[in-house]
Amino acid sequence: MGFFLETLIGGLMAGMLYSLIALGFVLIFKASGVFNFAQGAMVLFAALTMARLAEWLPALLGFESKVLANLLAMVAAMAVMVLVAWVIERLVLSRLVNQEGITLLMATLGIAYFLDGFGQTLFGNDIYKIDVGLPKDPLFLFENVFEGGVLVNKEDIYAALIAAALVALLSLFFQKTSTGRALRAVADDHQAAQSIGIPLNRIWVIVWSVAGFVALVAGIIWGSKVGVQFSLSLVALKALPVIILGGLTSVPGAIIGGLIIGVGEKLSEVYIGPFFGGGIEIWFAYVLALLFLLVRPQGLFGEKIIDRV
Repeated sequence: MGFFLETLIGGLMAGMLYSLIALGFVLIFKASGVFNFAQGAMVLFAALTMARLAEWLPALLGFESKVLANLLAMVAAMAVMVLVAWVIERLVLSRLVNQEGITLLMATLGIAYFLDGFGQTLFGNDIYKIDVGLPKDPLFLFENVFEGGVLVNKEDIYAALIAAALVALLSLFFQKTSTGRALRAVADDHQAAQSIGIPLNRIWVIVWSVAGFVALVAGIIWGSKVGVQFSLSLVALKALPVIILGGLTSVPGAIIGGLIIGVGEKLSEVYIGPFFGGGIEIWFAYVLALLFLLVRPQGLFGEKIIDRV
């Protein structure tokens, strides 16, 4: 039982991080109707910016405090992501208003490849370290209940709490603020939103900036765990099954979908993997998403679209 709980908790921790990345997809789709294939590249670019600036700023400004370096690098990285959002709106989105969905999808794919290449040109292609002080010591829980206790990584706990807090704040932002309601209106109909005075360009800059902030937080957490490397953008692919399960327009769905994927892949790898030679964790999420597409394509919390003739 102790080992089962250990695996379950590890899956929940990983699931919260998947949810955090999936949230970037959901935010942009809810606000613009665009499926943002560049979200993974945004996570990588934000993490690279944070890691490299944390190295460069102490030498440039003449101080040695690691805490100050991380804080300034985080603020500067966020400013860079806002700038990226503004450039994307000015050069791409503003020219594609009311275009077909496939056109916008291909535009985000081009943005993804550009950010990958530009990040490599600007920051190099080595593996960089992000150290924001998250504790990496193991923590043993329920020692009085199970022999040896349940092993949990403190870093995973802090990362999951940060992800949960961010998800909760963004949920409130969408539901309770006038800007959040404007974002939903823009997603429903670009022309109708413009006709009632909602500034489309400002809304898109806001939502891409928020998605950039989410990408920065996700990049910092993943970079702290595994280092900042170009394979980091592939981690974002795990968010695709998450949003298929939860629903492409649902913030709560991103949370539930992430937890299902995180727990499911850990348990299947531990308990079913030995019968198949392992490797189930790699493809479990995609097979589960395929099954959902066959049975409930709108996801658990997605809106079912009914066309009436």
